[in-house]
Amino acid sequence: MERLNAWNTYDLAMRDACMAFADDYMNFLNAGKTERECVDFFVAEAEKNGYIELGRAIAEGKKLQAGDCVYSVWMNKSMVLFRIGDRPFEEGMNILGAHIDSPRLDVKQNPLYEDGGIGYLDTHYYGGIKKYQYVTLPLAIHGVVVKKSGETVLVNIGEEDDDPVFFISDLLPHLAQDQMKKNASTFIEGEALDLIIGSMPLVIDADTKPVKKGEKAAENGDKDEKKGAAKDSVTKALLKILKEEYGTEEEDFISAELEIVPAGKARDAGFDRSMVLAYGQDDRVCAYPSFRAQMEAADIARTSCTLLVDKEEIGSVGATGMQSRFFENALAEVMELCGQYSELAMRRALANSAMLSSDVSAAFDPSYAAAFEKKNACMLGGGMVFNKYTGSRGKSGSNDANAEYLGALREVMDGAQVLYQTAELGRVDLGGGGTIAYILALYGMNVIDSGVAVLSMHAPWEATSKADIYEAYRGYLAFLRGMKMRNM
Repeated sequence: MERLNAWNTYDLAMRDACMAFADDYMNFLNAGKTERECVDFFVAEAEKNGYIELGRAIAEGKKLQAGDCVYSVWMNKSMVLFRIGDRPFEEGMNILGAHIDSPRLDVKQNPLYEDGGIGYLDTHYYGGIKKYQYVTLPLAIHGVVVKKSGETVLVNIGEEDDDPVFFISDLLPHLAQDQMKKNASTFIEGEALDLIIGSMPLVIDADTKPVKKGEKAAENGDKDEKKGAAKDSVTKALLKILKEEYGTEEEDFISAELEIVPAGKARDAGFDRSMVLAYGQDDRVCAYPSFRAQMEAADIARTSCTLLVDKEEIGSVGATGMQSRFFENALAEVMELCGQYSELAMRRALANSAMLSSDVSAAFDPSYAAAFEKKNACMLGGGMVFNKYTGSRGKSGSNDANAEYLGALREVMDGAQVLYQTAELGRVDLGGGGTIAYILALYGMNVIDSGVAVLSMHAPWEATSKADIYEAYRGYLAFLRGMKMRNM
């Protein structure tokens, strides 16, 4: 089949619109490097667009009707947005779903230690990463520290020009003969991904005299009073900084969620600025266009719904993952406010819905061509991607959308002149992957994986085509506006 490049389909006005959309997307990436930050961004934007918080609507006894817009946030990490359509809920919704968590390093609950005069935070990696990619990079710390009192301290260090950054060390090549013999999976061990956060010992006060060469570091009885003499003096110095600047104690790490991510802003890539290079594009490159489509899809027949969820990278588990009931609970509340709720009506609404489970797909990479089956791989610049099935090897763990649904989607996308392509995730028997699609399919609704092609997926810096991002947005908008119930 003929493959088109999206850039060749654009006139100057379309190209300018694509570039402007990419600028907005990059601003979002800079503001949202964690799930919490993404939710904060989306809530602020939703309220600017007239959305009201579901709990507030319930408390006020608001009766929802066609055109009304509500959102619900769960544990500050997942959210769902609804725009009420003209047709009854029982006829189904048009649903977009994406995840807002990304691979990273998480700080452990008892992380702070000192060794060799260097202060460290112990970490545990989150999601599928190549561990060796995280050494020697400038890294930032994002997250929250929640004190016993309930006070929440926001943490965002390493993104501003005058912020310090952090890093994980690596062994110099001159001494790495044994290390270089290891395979990639053990080249850097998970327990070696400890973040270096300081190296200056505690200075007790201004009158403390420095230790001179040849002198003893401290006399008996005053070991804790001499500069450089105290045990774990770097750790003590770091705790002093945390106390003075953030009002936190070492015990507060127990109730902290601190994420270690690459420091730096999203960047234009290529002389032609046709690509985006940034952290966390899996899957925020689908989440942002989905959200924008949700904001802009007005005057719709079927209710539109956008899910932005946590924990996909580790199996969609937990209270904020797609396997929890937060979506189902929110839908029940919305249907009640519309005067349409019953258990049977909600079941019909879910079964009659259509969904795009939006997640990234691996773009064909000529440098690693052997990993792909080229004619069934997605190309950078080839437009929005549809994956009929994902899974691994014999489609294990896949949703596998039916042909009738694909036919209906073709009609919608072609009618809106959206450029799209189909793909599989790599060669058969080589690997594979999964998304939240199979979870929503449990309701009996039609679901297909769709999204954007990514180079260097799951790396600290991932690359996407601005044209693909724009086509995904156009495709999501066409889906919310035009997807109709057919006999499938």
